[in-house]
Amino acid sequence: MNYQLAQLNIARFRVQQNDPVNKGFVDNLDRINAIAESQPGFLWRLKGDGNNALDVAAFEDPNVIVNLSVWTNTESLFNFVYKNSEHTGIMRNRKQWFDRLEFFMVLWWVEEGRRPGVEEAKMRLDLLQRIGPTYSAFTFKKPFAAPSGE
Repeated sequence: MNYQLAQLNIARFRVQQNDPVNKGFVDNLDRINAIAESQPGFLWRLKGDGNNALDVAAFEDPNVIVNLSVWTNTESLFNFVYKNSEHTGIMRNRKQWFDRLEFFMVLWWVEEGRRPGVEEAKMRLDLLQRIGPTYSAFTFKKPFAAPSGE
């Protein structure tokens, strides 16, 4: 069996999502998502009613947004998140839109072709927060290798 990398990242808007202060983020979201989808290793991302997941109410706090995706491997996701100039350019401004969260991203391995749901992703983030990086929930700073194929 082969495995692929699932990732969840969350952010909490400082003010309501539709506030004009968030325009720079919201107006660029479809463009950044399209860039992600064109990257080597990208496989899938969660979408709500539109082309993004802004309307997915994963948490009780309506200001918390989610990004859930699957990639072929850790390197592909890392390259997009930290080396793609379009993505890093937008994220340089994150402090104007989002509160700082201690736990905002979690990575884990899923069976090839499986698409994780929001509840599983939230459980993985909670696991990371409670016990730290493990094979079941980890970070770029402390990654775990994919299981060996059987």
